[in-house]
Amino acid sequence: MSSTRRDFLKVTAAGLALGAPALVAPLDTLAASVPRRAPEVLVRRAVKPVVIADYSGYEFRNGGPENAVEHAYRRIVAGDDVLDALMGGVNIPELDPTENGIGYGALPNADGVVQLDACCMHGPTRRAGGVACLEGVRTPSLVAKAVMEYTDHHLLVGEGAREFARAMGFTIEADLNTDDSRRLWREWKRRVDPEHWLDPKGGERRLQDVRNRPRHEVDPLLEAGLSMVDDGLIREGSFWGTINCNGIDANGDICGVTTTSGLAWKIPGRAGDSPILGAGLYVDNDVGAAGSTGRGEANLYNLSSYLIVEELRRGAHPKDAGLAALRRIRANTREARLLNEKGEPNFNVRFFVIDKQGRHAGVAMYHSGETKYALCTENGSSAPDLEPLLPGGPRG
Repeated sequence: MSSTRRDFLKVTAAGLALGAPALVAPLDTLAASVPRRAPEVLVRRAVKPVVIADYSGYEFRNGGPENAVEHAYRRIVAGDDVLDALMGGVNIPELDPTENGIGYGALPNADGVVQLDACCMHGPTRRAGGVACLEGVRTPSLVAKAVMEYTDHHLLVGEGAREFARAMGFTIEADLNTDDSRRLWREWKRRVDPEHWLDPKGGERRLQDVRNRPRHEVDPLLEAGLSMVDDGLIREGSFWGTINCNGIDANGDICGVTTTSGLAWKIPGRAGDSPILGAGLYVDNDVGAAGSTGRGEANLYNLSSYLIVEELRRGAHPKDAGLAALRRIRANTREARLLNEKGEPNFNVRFFVIDKQGRHAGVAMYHSGETKYALCTENGSSAPDLEPLLPGGPRG
């Protein structure tokens, strides 16, 4: 043993004899000094399934026992793929002839032809499909899903979308109007041009009411349609014409679908926000989903659904994320014809948002017209109030 090592041991022994702390504590002493804790086990938290939609998802049942959100929720908890479940849900109002905003019996374009748009996004596989200006198919949502599943494309439009649907085995009908939707179209034509569409029920007086409104650059075609909303002939939701439905399952997988006939009496060939990724619908399986109803052009200008999902990514609550998109729309609305007498947007927009945790919210520019949205959880279906950004209504 070297002298250096002998000297170290002597010093250590002397220190212990004098009561100095040992340089190295015995193992049993160390073990006793460490707080005892249960072993840590990483457990993946299950998400409670949720389905959220606009109010059409609660209101319409097509004569059956379930509305859209109830149907979708039941299938999700039974283990179905989330998108398949949502498709089954929105097919209910798409096929309901009393829902004038989507699918069969929807309000047609200015030529009296029903043209439909739809989009779907499958979160787990990061895939999407869409159709626009589709004629003759009652369930455009299913055609959008077929585009996603069987092609390398996202969006098919017009005659090409119809021929694709035909090739995929969908029934193509010559006319998706019902007697009711055709009657409403004739009434709109009468209000736009009463001298041509002769009617003894005061068409000229009603059109003058429209033209005399204190508005900037009034569009008589749009105003004639909105006057039918004012008179209770059509629902505001049917005038803008959309259902968005998003859902999450217990594994945290998220999907979404939006289907619409678009703006009532639109120019033939007009495609709104609903079939466009990031505008009328956006899904990120790691973050959440957002979809919309209301003025489609406002969403197209701002890619609002994408904006909402990015707000969720930064940690925002679904309600705050939705309100952020509404503020963006409000700030970017500058054309005089799109502003009411208060200088605010003269249209409504609504968002339906869900995040990876299953938190959800429905928000709107105004709490008017359709003031509620559809929700289904373990507690059943309900129609909570939308959270408005602005007081009053869009028409001043």
